[in-house]
Amino acid sequence: MKTFVDLRSDTVTRPSPAMRAAMAEAEVGDDVYGEDETVNALQVEAAALMGFEAALFVPSGTMGNLIAVQLHAQRGTEAIVEANGHIYNYELASIAALAGVLPRVVRGARGFPDPVEVELLCRKKTYYHAPVTLLLLENTHNHASGAVLPMERKEALIVAARAHGVPVHLDGARVHNAAAALGLPPAEVVAGFDSVLFCLSKGLGAPIGSLLCGTGAFIEKARVARKRLGGGMRQVGVLAAAGRVALRDNRARLADDHARARRLAGALVGIPGFRIDPAGVETNIVIAEVDPPEAVAGWLSYLRDGGILAGTLGRGRIRFVTHLDVDDAGIARAIGVVRSRPGYNPTGSSPREEVP
Repeated sequence: MKTFVDLRSDTVTRPSPAMRAAMAEAEVGDDVYGEDETVNALQVEAAALMGFEAALFVPSGTMGNLIAVQLHAQRGTEAIVEANGHIYNYELASIAALAGVLPRVVRGARGFPDPVEVELLCRKKTYYHAPVTLLLLENTHNHASGAVLPMERKEALIVAARAHGVPVHLDGARVHNAAAALGLPPAEVVAGFDSVLFCLSKGLGAPIGSLLCGTGAFIEKARVARKRLGGGMRQVGVLAAAGRVALRDNRARLADDHARARRLAGALVGIPGFRIDPAGVETNIVIAEVDPPEAVAGWLSYLRDGGILAGTLGRGRIRFVTHLDVDDAGIARAIGVVRSRPGYNPTGSSPREEVP
C-alpha cells in the first residue's frame, strides 16, 4: 500500500496514543446540562492559558467565529475583515447568511489591516451608512504563509477600534503557532482582544474541536448561541480529553513544525516555475506561487505520484503545511520528489538561461 507524506493541512493529523488512551478513560456527562467534567476541565484550562475568564468548547472554528460575530455585532451592520481572511473566504458567508452582518473588506499587508484605515472606517457615519460594529483579525494568517500578527500592529489595531467603541475578535485558529514563533505566552499574544477562537484540530493535533474564549458573561451567551446553531453536545468528554492532551503535549513542539517549514521553503528556491520567499515563512505554512498558474494541477498530480500530498490556495498557488505527523524524513522525501521533476536545476538558475 502506497504511503503518502500529507502536507495538505495540519488538520490531517491522527490522534496520538496518549490522546486515544485519554479518550478511552475520559470521565463524561451530559455537556448540555454542564455535567461533562472533562469538557469543564478543558474549558477552565483553555481560559487560564489564554488569559480570559471563561471558554467554551465548540465543534469547529467556523462555529466559534460565527458565534462571536453574532454576539459582538448587530444585524444590519458591518464587520471589518481583511480581504484574504479565513472568515471572509472559507466560512460560507456565514456571518452574512446567519448573523446578518455585512463584511467590510479591506486589504492589508501580509493579511493585517492598516490601523489608520480601520480607524477611519470605525468612525460614526451618517445614518444611511451601515456602522461598523466589529473588527475581525486573523493570527496566524493562512493566506499569507502563516504570517504572525506583529505585537505593535495588534496594539495599534485594537486602539483604533476601541477609540470608537468597536470590539475586536481574533480568529486565532493557529494562534499557538504565533505564540511559538514570537516566543511569548499565548495570553500575552491575545491580550486586549474581546474574544478569541483557537483550534485544537490544527497544529495541536486533536481530532476535533475549538475553544472560544471571552468574559464570563460573553461565554454564557455563547453557550446559548452554540445550542441554537445545533452545537449542543452530550457526552463529548471523549473528544475534550484529546484536546486536553493537545494543550499539554503539543504546544511546545510547534517550533519543530516551523523549522521544517523553513527547510522546505528554502529547498523550493530555484525550482523552475516556483516563486517563493523563504524569509516570509514564519510558522508552518509554505505557499509557492506557480508560473504559469495553470501548471498547479500538473504539479499536484506529479507530487501525488511521488507520494506527496499538497493543496492549493487560490489560483496559481500551492500550499504545504507541516505538522506533527510529518517528520524530518518526510520533509526530505518531499524535497526529493520536487527536485526530481524534469527541468530542476540545482544551481537555482533557469534551465532556459544561457551561461556566457
